[in-house]
Amino acid sequence: MVFSNLVFLYIFLPAVLFSYFIAPRFLKNTVLLLASLFFYAWGEPTYIFLMIFSIIMNYLFGIFISNSRNISIRKLIVILSVITNIGILGFYKYANFLVGNVNSLLNTNYNLQEIPLPIGISFFTFQAMSYVIDVYRKTVPAQKNFLDLSLYISLFPQLVAGPIVRYKTVAEQIKSRIISLEKFSEGVERFILGLSKKVLIANPLGAIADEIFSLPASELTTTTTWIGIIAYTLQIYFDFSGYSDMAIGLGKLFGFDFEENFRYPYISKSISEFWRRWHISLGKWFRDYVYIPLGGNRVKIWKVYFNLLIVWTLTGFWHGASWTFMIWGFYYGFIICLEKFGLEKLLQRAWQPVQHLYVLLIVMIGWVFFRADNFAFSNNYIKTMFGFAGDFHNTQALLYIMDNWMVFLLGIIFSMPIYPIIRNKINEFSNKMKGLLFIKEFSESLFYLILLLVCTMYIVNSTYNPFIYFRF
Repeated sequence: MVFSNLVFLYIFLPAVLFSYFIAPRFLKNTVLLLASLFFYAWGEPTYIFLMIFSIIMNYLFGIFISNSRNISIRKLIVILSVITNIGILGFYKYANFLVGNVNSLLNTNYNLQEIPLPIGISFFTFQAMSYVIDVYRKTVPAQKNFLDLSLYISLFPQLVAGPIVRYKTVAEQIKSRIISLEKFSEGVERFILGLSKKVLIANPLGAIADEIFSLPASELTTTTTWIGIIAYTLQIYFDFSGYSDMAIGLGKLFGFDFEENFRYPYISKSISEFWRRWHISLGKWFRDYVYIPLGGNRVKIWKVYFNLLIVWTLTGFWHGASWTFMIWGFYYGFIICLEKFGLEKLLQRAWQPVQHLYVLLIVMIGWVFFRADNFAFSNNYIKTMFGFAGDFHNTQALLYIMDNWMVFLLGIIFSMPIYPIIRNKINEFSNKMKGLLFIKEFSESLFYLILLLVCTMYIVNSTYNPFIYFRF
């Protein structure tokens, strides 16, 4: 089940909200837990047992670590928990990749039946693993209540595509949280904005990107490849940030406050800044649980660069079992090493538009590797982008622009913080003019209602409704 699905919007969510608010306080977490397990089982009933196993396993690891006073035993348990969690993730996500590479390298013919990837396994595994590590570090106490830990790991708003919520962020909220009308309204607005990003911008752009990236190499032109990668660059941002907005909004409906996951990354002036704005929860996870344990920036300078390359290659591999993902991660690690070596200081002296263009160019080249299925296609695509292969232009490229210029324009405008600036100005003006406050609030409510209705019409009339990050 996805958030931009009519079953979710008009059956599942209303039913859960109704059940949640009529339930007595001591049953609210149980209602949310049952709803979350049902939500996950809707897509793939078999793998609900995998999630339950993960919950039980990490619950016990946390209890064992908490109860042990022997440092060596605590360390052994946390190592075992990491190995087990990574082992489960590795089996489902990387086993086919590993066998395929062994066959290619050794010219063998090992046959492994295709293993389906459980939805959201990368996200809930990382959450569970971070909980156990934090218990080991004594930054959080072990959760003795099994149902509460189950809710933390399985909470449906952020279950299948993040943000990756740290236990310490929501530990107190799981025990006790207050829902106000203001917070509930904020959650509804945030959810509708995220839904609009997904349905009205990401989906149409995704259809264009899919069509262009499926073209044979002989039919690609320079202008077509640029249209395709701009479409994908905007699609992946609005798809993923839209999902994060919906998750954060849904969290507020039930009294939870999740951390922001995107802060307009395409306005960045360096790649280092871009990754402080893009998928923030994942970046913090790798920083705290991989980069800093490796020594971070407290080691010799050569090792800092080495650590960065390791972390970013692993980040790429986390996204998918493919060499293109690993190269994508290494590519960013290399660029960030260059920036730390002195490129970022050099960029800071440049004209601001040059800084922005540098980031967009680096990011779009990176997205080619991320989107392409293999190196041959990505290499040919990049060569065509820069005029080293294929023709420069054809009539098909002009048709893409003529037919879709509005969605491209909307994507470019709303990838910048224009909407919050306009809204803040309206709020400042209405606060000064008290008589306009009711008109402003009524207009906002009408605006979000219209957005929801428009999104509903698009969903009804379209069969194209993918979520990119379900792959991860």
